Amino acid sequence: MAHQLRGENIRFTIYDTGADRPVPAGVAGLLPDHAVRTAEFVVMLAPEARGRGLGTAATRLSLDYAFHVTNLRMVWLKVLAPNLPAVRAYEKAGFRVAGTLRQAGYWLGQVWDEVLMDAVAGEYPGPSAVARAVRF
Repeated sequence: MAHQLRGENIRFTIYDTGADRPVPAGVAGLLPDHAVRTAEFVVMLAPEARGRGLGTAATRLSLDYAFHVTNLRMVWLKVLAPNLPAVRAYEKAGFRVAGTLRQAGYWLGQVWDEVLMDAVAGEYPGPSAVARAVRF
């Protein structure tokens, strides 16, 4: 987390708007490498915010921002292989499985594979919410 809060990282607060007023429910971020126009994507949701589509929506908006505002050409992420709900949410948002990093993850005292996923600008399902919201 400390690494993500430094530097030129792009951070978004995820809000749950289902109540009377918006409530912070998590964060999403892009860790760009501007030299090659790519970024790593990270998202963290509070346990009570999971399973309600907030992560998928935040991921779609982050990809929209990455491809239409910052002009990145590719965004990637890693997720622990047994986290199937996250894999499905990322796929719904436009990511594809690119491969597996065997025994690369560690969680609750166990070694796990990590699934490597990516999304590229040319395949992003758009349309851009950013372009609709901003008129020049």
